[in-house]
Amino acid sequence: MKFRWLLFLFMVIGLVPACRQTQAQPTSAEPLLVAAASDLQFAFTEIGERYEAETGQKVTFTFGSTGNLTTQIENGAPFDILAAANVSFVDRLTAQGLTLPETQQLYAQGRIVLVVNRDSGLQVVSLEDLLDPAITYIAIANPDHAPYGQAAREALQSAGVWEAIQGKLVLGENVSQTLQFVQTGDAPVGIVALSIANVPEVTGTLLPAEMHEPINQALAVIKSTPREAAARAFITFVNSPQGREIMKRYGFLLPGEF
Repeated sequence: MKFRWLLFLFMVIGLVPACRQTQAQPTSAEPLLVAAASDLQFAFTEIGERYEAETGQKVTFTFGSTGNLTTQIENGAPFDILAAANVSFVDRLTAQGLTLPETQQLYAQGRIVLVVNRDSGLQVVSLEDLLDPAITYIAIANPDHAPYGQAAREALQSAGVWEAIQGKLVLGENVSQTLQFVQTGDAPVGIVALSIANVPEVTGTLLPAEMHEPINQALAVIKSTPREAAARAFITFVNSPQGREIMKRYGFLLPGEF
């Protein structure tokens, strides 16, 4: 009897980790489709790789301006998750009944950086320096639909230079394209997300957070998803210690820090 009882106990103990893993990390045979803001390109690519390695769940990202991705979801694009660069866009979808409201959560706060092409020969460390006639083009993301473009516009307005530089502005479709303009020298100067600014072609100056509204970033599961359990598990991972460690390395502030 004692031997049978011990054998039963070992079998139960062996099943517990497997049950926990199944409950904590549900997966789908199909890839998760995540619409993600362009400032997440580096951080979320790493998070996706880590998540797949740990769970076996494939994650496919579509990076773009949050405004454009939101419009695509409103028009029926089959995404499972929206990871927005500004909480207002998730709120917009939630107001239309297009998300699972209880899944909405903040996951980061972003910062903006004034970047300069290293080969340009320009010394630009403040927004007031943008008034220099030697600076012919200044790249920002389109503020009509890109949250980091909105923050750039607010910062330029705070510095009192917005009106004076209108003729120099070059608008990127999203913050990643804006960075590319500066990397290639098509625009020697620009304002981009801190999270993508660590590239060899540019130098950067972090702009004071007080110059623009907080870039509070949120994500949520899209109501029409056929992969709800897997989508919920991925969101949990983003805000887990592992996900937060990655986000921190790319310069994001984390919930509880802002």
